[in-house]
Amino acid sequence: MDNRIVRCTIRLDRQLFAKFRFVADYNGRSANREIEKMIRSSVEKFEEKHGEIVLEKKE
Repeated sequence: MDNRIVRCTIRLDRQLFAKFRFVADYNGRSANREIEKMIRSSVEKFEEKHGEIVLEKKE
């Protein structure tokens, strides 16, 4: 597995997640890709308002 990829477990209401999967399918994406798109959008909006987030590189 690519070491740049992070696995993340979340707990959600079953009905909410079923609706979310419906939305992802409607948009032609997997639930994982839909979540990734939403996270990316959230970070971009944050950075537009507050400036770029600079992370320290760990070696």
